[in-house]
Amino acid sequence: MTIASFILVAFLLTSSRALTTISDSHPLDGSVGTQSIRVNAFRGMVSIRDNNVLSEWNGVLDYKNDLLVAKLYSKMACVLAKMDQAAFPTLDDINKTLNHQGLKHYPSTRGLTYTVLPSRVKNLAQYGTSIKDMCREVPTYFAQQRKEGTALAVDPDSCFEVQLLSFMGLSICGEIPGL
Repeated sequence: MTIASFILVAFLLTSSRALTTISDSHPLDGSVGTQSIRVNAFRGMVSIRDNNVLSEWNGVLDYKNDLLVAKLYSKMACVLAKMDQAAFPTLDDINKTLNHQGLKHYPSTRGLTYTVLPSRVKNLAQYGTSIKDMCREVPTYFAQQRKEGTALAVDPDSCFEVQLLSFMGLSICGEIPGL
């Protein structure tokens, strides 16, 4: 009976830990603003709010559906892309960083580049409520990750730099059609 009770308590504690939502705010290095990050392990999502006055953006990393979405305020558009989970930190890595427990080694995302495609997303609802709600009032475009070492046929000045905490950075490049 004692062993069964211990197993039940351990299971409930482990399950409740998976349901927790961790949220934290961090000052941004070298800029004016902060970044708020919210991790919902149960839904497999990370929500980011970066209020840097020079490059304000919101984002969602949807680990269950391998999706990345960024709402770029300076462009008044959203960009939706398939997320290569091998190149991104895991939810556990982000939780550990937010809890100041350190971060295990993983492939760096610095230098990851996504190119905006001219195709516009017509049905945001198919990508989930979080993405639909974030991008509801602005046009949303698909973007494709460029393989490392491939030449970009876009103007580097058209790139929007996205930074998540101090360990993850990527670029969204290309002209947003219609703007």
